[in-house]
Amino acid sequence: MRVVVADDAVLLREGLVRLLTESGHTVVAAVGDGPSLVEAVVEHRPDVAIVDVRMPPSHTDEGLRAAVEARRQVPGTPILVLSQYVEVSYADDLLADRAGAVGYLLKDRVSDVADFLDGMQRVATGATVLDPEVVGQLLVRRRRDDPLRSLTPREREVLGLMAEGRSNTAIARKLVVTDGAVEKHVKNIFTKLDLPPDDEQHRRVLAVLTYLQS
Repeated sequence: MRVVVADDAVLLREGLVRLLTESGHTVVAAVGDGPSLVEAVVEHRPDVAIVDVRMPPSHTDEGLRAAVEARRQVPGTPILVLSQYVEVSYADDLLADRAGAVGYLLKDRVSDVADFLDGMQRVATGATVLDPEVVGQLLVRRRRDDPLRSLTPREREVLGLMAEGRSNTAIARKLVVTDGAVEKHVKNIFTKLDLPPDDEQHRRVLAVLTYLQS
């Protein structure tokens, strides 16, 4: 894959570049600030951009704001946020277009390189991959009119695991049930959230976004 890396910490940025290169990917740009990220995405149209939240000049949320802007200028650009912090408001903005291809992982909780690379691959192919801590903080913003109210506790649990980017097989292992049971729950979730089959939209992504934005 062709990747843009945006992180103001030189050692981490170069470490990511080396890791990605050794894993067979091409880093088309490695930058250290928000405007450079936007420029790199517009110029290179990468398969995925890996972005830190806090970058110059204020070191608050420039990276996320730049990611939102990059996605506005190049719609559908896959964005994987890799940060020490959860910035809820701009995470919501990234999810708001309902296009999927968004990930948000916490640096301190990435314990396996293979899992990180797998998450990046899934984001690049349109999935939504979120750390459970990010999911938890997003859900604090739940609205009173909850579109998930018709789901059973087990269906909510399955949908929460879907939001973490887990496949049906991985969910089955986590819940100690069969793949068929998970498939039945997923079908029920789609039905209850009024997500009929649609060739132009990814129902799994839409279900996760409904979960996170509810």
